[in-house]
Amino acid sequence: MQGSDSRELRVWTHDEMLKRVARFEDLTGSDGGRPDSDVPECRRTRFAVIGSRPRADRRNEATASPVGDKASATPAIRIAEGLNPGCCKAMPGKGPLAHNHDTNETFVAMSGRWRCEWNEGEARESVDLEPLDVVSFPVGVARRFMNVTYEELDKEHDLMFVIGGNEPQAEFTPQAMRRCEEWQAQKDAKGS
Repeated sequence: MQGSDSRELRVWTHDEMLKRVARFEDLTGSDGGRPDSDVPECRRTRFAVIGSRPRADRRNEATASPVGDKASATPAIRIAEGLNPGCCKAMPGKGPLAHNHDTNETFVAMSGRWRCEWNEGEARESVDLEPLDVVSFPVGVARRFMNVTYEELDKEHDLMFVIGGNEPQAEFTPQAMRRCEEWQAQKDAKGS
């Protein structure tokens, strides 16, 4: 295809298009690669569906790939077209600490009920999403999410996220990093 005119139609084979199909049952999830990955209330599994490469130019220890280094290294569909959908599975009461992104992030509740919070401290606000509800966070707004399906304590639920950009980056808030440091100090004190 010459140029980038979207009016020029492309013919793709079935095999070419199958390289751009991700089957949920075949996704490889990860629970690591972010500052809060090991904190008990943050445990979850993330799946990179499309793109989301990790950035090499991290500003500090509070920055990471939005889906974590492990998941972003193995997206199901390896393309970089400015759109990075992925999924998160978590038990009730679990979700990441507050962080912000250098691009837009949109959440879609797929199963269960998810609380999406923004801001911290006295300014904190939240909205609960039911299946198929959507919320979109702009650049720079601190946000977090958590499975709040407490009537099903033994069941993981799914949240889809869509992050803009080819190499998006997340940065955890100072309050979130203090919680990570507290957890590490507790582990160190126990000798684990």
